[in-house]
Amino acid sequence: MLEIDAATVTAAEGKIMRKVTALMIVAVIVQSMALGQVPDVPKAQPRQEAVIPPAETTDIGKAELSANDIEAFLDGILPLQLAREDIAGATVAVVKDGKVLFSKGYGFANVKDKTPVSAGETLFRPGSISKLFTWTAVMQLFEQGKLDLDRDINEYLDFKVPDDYGKPITLKDIMTHTAGFDEQIKDIFYFDAASPNLGDFLRTHIPERVNPPGTVPSYSNYATALAGYIVERVSGQPFDQYISEHIFRPLKMTHSTFAQPLPPDMAANMSGGYMLASGDAQKFEVVGPFPAGSLSSTAADMSRFMLAHLQEGRLGDAQILKPETVRLMHSRLFALDPDANAMAYGFYEESRNGHRIIGHGGDTVYFHSDLHLVPDAGLGFFVSYNSAGRGLDSPRTILWEAFLDRYLPFTPPALVAADSAAADSLAVAGSYEASRKSENSFFRIVSLLGEASVSSKGDGTIEVDALLGTNGKPKRWQGIGGMKFREIDGQGLLIFKPDANGRMQLIIQYPFMIFQRVGVWENKSLLLSVFGVSVLVMLLTLLLWPIAWFVRRHYGGRLELTRIEWWLRLGVRFVFVIDLLFIAGIAGFVAAVSSSLELLGQRGLAWLRPIQVIGVLGAAGTLIVAINAVHAWASSRHRLWGKLQATVFVFACLGFLWLVLAGRLLSFTSNF
Repeated sequence: MLEIDAATVTAAEGKIMRKVTALMIVAVIVQSMALGQVPDVPKAQPRQEAVIPPAETTDIGKAELSANDIEAFLDGILPLQLAREDIAGATVAVVKDGKVLFSKGYGFANVKDKTPVSAGETLFRPGSISKLFTWTAVMQLFEQGKLDLDRDINEYLDFKVPDDYGKPITLKDIMTHTAGFDEQIKDIFYFDAASPNLGDFLRTHIPERVNPPGTVPSYSNYATALAGYIVERVSGQPFDQYISEHIFRPLKMTHSTFAQPLPPDMAANMSGGYMLASGDAQKFEVVGPFPAGSLSSTAADMSRFMLAHLQEGRLGDAQILKPETVRLMHSRLFALDPDANAMAYGFYEESRNGHRIIGHGGDTVYFHSDLHLVPDAGLGFFVSYNSAGRGLDSPRTILWEAFLDRYLPFTPPALVAADSAAADSLAVAGSYEASRKSENSFFRIVSLLGEASVSSKGDGTIEVDALLGTNGKPKRWQGIGGMKFREIDGQGLLIFKPDANGRMQLIIQYPFMIFQRVGVWENKSLLLSVFGVSVLVMLLTLLLWPIAWFVRRHYGGRLELTRIEWWLRLGVRFVFVIDLLFIAGIAGFVAAVSSSLELLGQRGLAWLRPIQVIGVLGAAGTLIVAINAVHAWASSRHRLWGKLQATVFVFACLGFLWLVLAGRLLSFTSNF
């Protein structure tokens, strides 16, 4: 559900999204990114045509888009992917020109029992693709005049979302992921539980506002759940009941539900979820903000949803949206640059191979899915895997790109370097962090660790260390002018543009987030280097302490210390022990969360709080280390080496404090 959710992207870019997602749930399993004349932040761009890079599609080498050819093609790829990535199973559906062209299951729904995946019967968890149903429901109520997409959402709620920027959040802001919420992952997944009461969940999990609405795209599950609650309140029906009655039933999606746990008549057909196919099936994942990601469905049912959207809301006798509403829903709504992919009304652009493509991706812990629509070709593609796999590549991205190259082949335009390329590459170099981040909780640390480094290669090209090719090395990007960089031997485009405050933004192909350049205080490379030296100083000091005592005793020597010097010497080492215990405690908490996602809730706080208390003691202990240094320099009894050593100890503690404060590790907020 968390947005790797990234749909149609290159295999390399899929890696960065997996990295950001993994970091945002603390490496749980499970994708970071020159001051000058400052332009205004672009406003939403309603109903613009997609800007597709100049290119030429061709029928040369184009394969026949038929059921037989698709089956032969996918049969040659998917079984190899499952084996290579240690994935249990997958399910696929392809629709074209108003018909289901192909659907098939691969591998196993239950490895132990050797139960095969059936595209028509086996339920998978499409994760954040669920959001498309929430947005479809919103647009249904919009066309009925029951919702105003530009109205303050507080007018539809029975609690208040704080108005921190003097500007209301609207449904358009939510649909474009520009509501400005801080990233929040508390209680995002449960096990052995039912869906929480949606209103109660939202009231008790309100994230802080970190950006004005309508300015910075930052993917938000909480915001989407808010939209689901608005559907519930305006319609007068529980959210899952509304979706069932107004979308599933008309489209005859008889094997689909938002209910958690599954109804008894569906539970038997639910695929197991796996980290690795060679491991055991895991418990059914219960999503806290469930309108954002709790859907269970089959590939066959998802094909019916795709067909309805490709046919202006109609499937057979059912009309779930008016044609003009569908056209509006699929149109561009917000982008930070005309050449960038845009957010539509919940869908997002992922144009490739000369075609405008809209879609959505989705991830739970165990299931990983993509849905793509190519409106001008009348084509829809859905795929879902029931295992996290080894993460060697992004199987769904590789599969989709191979599918496009086979059936919608494309000749990229010639790449021409701009005269300004060298200067542009120097201007954009630096460290960048994802806009989708936890700004004010102790998970701020994972945003720092997820920074991406943009480096100039001196010839008008750049590399981004987080954007890797299939060879595992960073892609190379050529400057083409206007702070834009085109992927060499690829189709990707990176756009750099300062925001209203002059902070450089890296606009990538995922329109639901950007990357923002950081300063020295938050520079990961510098911070970790200093922190590493600090830890080394502390460790060596503690290790050498008993060794020095043993050497002195062996040779009959002794330290000539006053009582205060003795206590300060002991106090410094005690502070080092406390600091190192805190670091070990945080590492242990991360390891525990990695094996039990339920620790991302109130239960986890019970473990984390004592660790943070230790951190507070360590931070306060810096004062003792500083007093020791002042005493050393003030005393004539200390030699220069002793004075320098005491100073190094102060800097070691300051290096520790830098990471603790920049990473918000001592934030005691109960929402995170």
